[in-house]
Amino acid sequence: MSETTLPATLAEIRDEFLELDEPVRLQLLLEFANELPEVPARYEGHPELTERVVECQSPVYIVVDIDDDGLVHMHATAPPEAPTTRGFASILVQGISGLTAQEVLGIPDDFPRTIGLTRAVSPLRIGGMTGMLLRAKRQVREKSGL
Repeated sequence: MSETTLPATLAEIRDEFLELDEPVRLQLLLEFANELPEVPARYEGHPELTERVVECQSPVYIVVDIDDDGLVHMHATAPPEAPTTRGFASILVQGISGLTAQEVLGIPDDFPRTIGLTRAVSPLRIGGMTGMLLRAKRQVREKSGL
């Protein structure tokens, strides 16, 4: 993964995980799960306006908006009974929101594998986070015309 393409917000999150011992990383992931922002009211109760992340076993839905200033805002829903998935969604929502479309598209596809959780959670869960990232990037490409 190229350090030059990882936006500062995601680099900080990654570094925060990597500074911790492996067992403590799961606790940090659960903290992120509790910090998943609510989706805007226009998406609440309207899954048809969002995209299901089929790579996740849990029902996870995402949508990306680009505001008038060209900044990306990612929104996600994930059930409370799926804290790992919620944590991954929260990392991406917090790490992507506020970036430009170009910055989002520059995020390496393997970012989920770099935060130090590949031995702590199943490959299926890492695949789910990767699916969220790839779908968010696709939506950014579609909505920005890049």
